[in-house]
Amino acid sequence: MSQLSLHRPTWAEISLSALTENYRMLKRQLTGNAQLMAVVKADAYGHGAVQCARALESIGADWFGVALVEEGVELRRVGIIRPVFCLGGFWRTQGELILAHDLTPALFRMDLAEELNARAAEAGRVVNFHLKVDTGMGRLGVPIAELAEFASALKQFEHLKLDGVLTHFADADGMKTGYTELQIRRFEDAVTTLRELGFDPTWRHAANSAGLHAYPQAHGNLARAGAAMYGLTRDVLTPRLAAPPLRPVMTWKSRIVMLKTVPPETPLGYGCSFITSRESRIATLPVGYADGFRRALSNKGQVLIRGRFVPVVGRVSMDLTLVDVTDVPAAELGDEAVLLGTQGDLAISAEDLAHQIDTISYEIVTGISSRVPRLYQPVET
Repeated sequence: MSQLSLHRPTWAEISLSALTENYRMLKRQLTGNAQLMAVVKADAYGHGAVQCARALESIGADWFGVALVEEGVELRRVGIIRPVFCLGGFWRTQGELILAHDLTPALFRMDLAEELNARAAEAGRVVNFHLKVDTGMGRLGVPIAELAEFASALKQFEHLKLDGVLTHFADADGMKTGYTELQIRRFEDAVTTLRELGFDPTWRHAANSAGLHAYPQAHGNLARAGAAMYGLTRDVLTPRLAAPPLRPVMTWKSRIVMLKTVPPETPLGYGCSFITSRESRIATLPVGYADGFRRALSNKGQVLIRGRFVPVVGRVSMDLTLVDVTDVPAAELGDEAVLLGTQGDLAISAEDLAHQIDTISYEIVTGISSRVPRLYQPVET
């Protein structure tokens, strides 16, 4: 019995070959001997963190990046051994988890430094951390103006080692370069300040996917690839420069489970928001907003069936979606419907879906819920 036959006919296919090829392509763009961190936070942007990390580790990925300590713990529990960096730092109660699972956290608050140092002292260990500096994103990080004072205070903690320094770009995918260049200068000044205070961080990382693409001077000796690694490029990489030929990693599919022919003037779906203007053949797909096929796609989205675009009609409901296949007369029960991906010569990208509902591709793929099974196509050898 196939993996798919155990589930209702709505699923996502994940190409681990595309993922590993994208990682290699991005790493080849780095300057010098810089390493590349594979960011697998948010369940690998909806693609499945465990399976993606295993595939990436099999080809020698340098680092893994997660947002949460819990995500790092999950990787360790399934046997991932490469360095794991917690981009979002940790909570006060999580110092023991950092030590127990050999995670490297971002650090940007003095009370968290105290917490981590205390737990490391109890264990008789010295723990590495990376100091996050806010060069202009305005979220997490030590403000530049407070860096010297903050870093000086870190010297009291004998069980902590400042082994890296990082920042995050706010506009590296934009058409204008000025703000990112300002952030790069601030970051370089921060590294200089730390060295003048006697610190010697091994790792310096500022470039995310967009920075990796557009600002080679910011590659440092470690860069972080997130969305681009999953083939999401239009919302990620600046249009100022040609994008590398990265491949989308996810395809999302469903099948027709009901077909009916209805007369003109037939209302369809909740609220009767669509009324047919002709005799129409309507197909029902077993996918809805609880799966991540957004309600905002009601009466404006489309899917691919038999190599043609067909429109979503009526409101997307929690579990079901209606599409009009009147212009695809050969459509029949069981036909595959592509919600995200290619069919024949046509394609629907995460960026296409995002554009229709005024969001970004990240929200599309991370929003595909856990009740959509992921089927993994192995790395080709």
